[in-house]
Amino acid sequence: MTHRLVHVGLGGQGSTWATDAIPPNVHDDRIEVVAAVDTDPERHELAEQELGLSPEECYTDLETALSERPADICSIVTPPSTHEAVVETALAHDLHIISEKPIADTLEASVRVAEKVEKAGKKMGITMSHRFDRDKTTFRRAVEEAGDIDYLTARYTGNVRERGFYADYVYEMENMLLLDGAIHHLDILASLADSPCERVYAETWTPEEADYDGDCSGLVTLHFADGTRAQYEGSYANATTLNGWGHEQFRAECSDQTVLLDRRDVERFHADAYDTGNFESIGKGDGEAVPLAERPHWKNAWLIEQFCDWVDGGEPMPTNVDSVLQSMAIVFAAIESSATGEAVDVQALLDDARANA
Repeated sequence: MTHRLVHVGLGGQGSTWATDAIPPNVHDDRIEVVAAVDTDPERHELAEQELGLSPEECYTDLETALSERPADICSIVTPPSTHEAVVETALAHDLHIISEKPIADTLEASVRVAEKVEKAGKKMGITMSHRFDRDKTTFRRAVEEAGDIDYLTARYTGNVRERGFYADYVYEMENMLLLDGAIHHLDILASLADSPCERVYAETWTPEEADYDGDCSGLVTLHFADGTRAQYEGSYANATTLNGWGHEQFRAECSDQTVLLDRRDVERFHADAYDTGNFESIGKGDGEAVPLAERPHWKNAWLIEQFCDWVDGGEPMPTNVDSVLQSMAIVFAAIESSATGEAVDVQALLDDARANA
């Protein structure tokens, strides 16, 4: 079935949706774009060029667009602080919703969004796109075959200290690392553990060399209900880029194997291939290479595909709004932990947000 889509947001990541994520699904007859919305009319030209819209199908006001262009789905790629209001407008017009992460800019707002979607009887998916990149998908499938997980590590380190690499609002975010980048990385760790996160301890900061208003470097430790531990290192402000965006390192220490993802290569290191007590170092390139997974589309294009299948009556997409609330709780627990210097009970924090929403 082809679903009529109104796309909201053409700046920053919204432009990537218009060029890379939506067109493959238009080509595959899953999506028909009936309108685009952005408060800056100068961005409408992008929708005309990439989405094939006429000037009359481009709007600066969402309510007007939804009133004049009947649709089935609304896609939201606007600053996080605006998500809740856009969701309310879309639900008022009886639309399903697929939104860029995060759900909203606070945990309470995220809970409210999930509750409003449930009350309206609609479906909402969040595009946690990094989990569905080709290398991360390959890594996840390899970890599933490697035995019980003992612990996980993740590293994202880059040198983008100066402004100009992202949308302006990113540099002004109070908790930039956790809400913009680490939300993806912590979501991946949580999906690998496949168990509720019980406890988070985090420290975040802004190095003197970094031109960010909010913390852009940090260390996070996670403890999951099944006993799995995880450690995350993230920075936008290092002296050099060792594992930049899209080229992160993830490692899973499992009962039978060590599985390594490093700069888009995946390897297995089998326990029975090495003598116990052997202190000789091995490294990237010394393991068994895992071929990268194959499929037509990745990341947001694949997530839109999954969302459309769900709307058509299929299984809920893995990153449905209720599921992503767990990842959001981890992020906001890390924010609170960094502020207080204490470990935070993730599920208690989520329960409090539900009570106060």
